[in-house]
Amino acid sequence: MDKFTSLTGIAAPMPLVNIDTDMIIPKQFLKTIKRSGLGVNLFDELRYDRDGNEIADFVLNQPAYRETQILVAGDNFGCGSSREHAPWALLDFGIRCVISTSFADIFFNNCFKNGILPITLPQDVIDILMDDARKGANARMTVDLENQTVSTSDGQEFRFEIDPFRKHCLLNGLDDIGLTMEKAPAIGDYESQMAQARPWV
Repeated sequence: MDKFTSLTGIAAPMPLVNIDTDMIIPKQFLKTIKRSGLGVNLFDELRYDRDGNEIADFVLNQPAYRETQILVAGDNFGCGSSREHAPWALLDFGIRCVISTSFADIFFNNCFKNGILPITLPQDVIDILMDDARKGANARMTVDLENQTVSTSDGQEFRFEIDPFRKHCLLNGLDDIGLTMEKAPAIGDYESQMAQARPWV
């Protein structure tokens, strides 16, 4: 998993509330177990018409937001079913951070396991960030995980809270497998001891 330390990038405004995981990545794209290749179908039913043509007024289809790395979203982002493909699709598109007033619990947890930083901030701050995101590609937002701040293009800075363990994992690029591999020497020692103590196993 890639480390997340500090990110300065284009933020896209998505003020819709209750964006569920089926909107993020529709069910017909859940056949794969690969984490790559899903970005093209991110928000598929919002991005494309029935003939597969881009819907011009959808934010991620607009030229200013095609390289979006930060999403400023409405309340209750990631609700619905517990599909891990949702953060996979966001990450494959290039989005490393989602900022909202609230997230569905399972989606929130899945983000951390896949190198995406979900940030919860109050509505008045979200309104400011949403306005900043509407300025387009020339207005870059900065997310600093080490200092736990989000900064607008004009220098307004807002602090966010994050669980220390999850912060450690993101800063060091540790998913569940990475955390386990940190204990590889201890696991190896234990297995050697068990092999000697119980050679019949």
